[in-house]
Amino acid sequence: MKATKLLAAFALFGAIAATAALAQQPQTTRLRGVIDKLDGHTVLVKSATGEALKLNLADKVLVVAVVKASMADIKEGLFIGSGAMPQSDGSQQALEVHIFAESMRGTGEGFRPWDGAPNSTMTNGTVGAAVSGVDGPVITVKYKDGEKKIVVTPSVPIVRYEIADLGAIKPGAPFSVIAAVKQADGSFDVNRINVGRDGASPP
Repeated sequence: MKATKLLAAFALFGAIAATAALAQQPQTTRLRGVIDKLDGHTVLVKSATGEALKLNLADKVLVVAVVKASMADIKEGLFIGSGAMPQSDGSQQALEVHIFAESMRGTGEGFRPWDGAPNSTMTNGTVGAAVSGVDGPVITVKYKDGEKKIVVTPSVPIVRYEIADLGAIKPGAPFSVIAAVKQADGSFDVNRINVGRDGASPP
């Protein structure tokens, strides 16, 4: 009986510890919009809904320039990501494709739900074989737990990520932040910012 009570106490302690750990993790917000001004490590932006926001860039912030690419740039062995819609045959109909810089290989690797569209998915992995399909090229994307076939129609936007610096953050450029942390004063702490270049918009 004592052993049972002891096990129950350990289980309760473990549950409390897990809850506390989750509570300590900051809630993140996805942001997108247009850059107004860069002042040191502070960026003033206008959100997609027209709200004026302040972004506090980390000392070692990762700035990623987003440039236009094409299907011809997607080659075997590259690390890519694709927001997509599941199809009845098990494939994924791409909504967007982004090609990671080599130094970003492994970022978010795997297959999971995506908040870019209702019931959509995100697949990040290494490009395998590509074959021609009825609706467009079909790319096999491999990740550590499996693989998915991604159908890329001609209308799907394709971009490439390039590591950049603060000089890429220019007024009028579109931006996106995947995981911004809101502060008490209403500003947002940012460790990575994607910035569109030469007419490209970040996913």
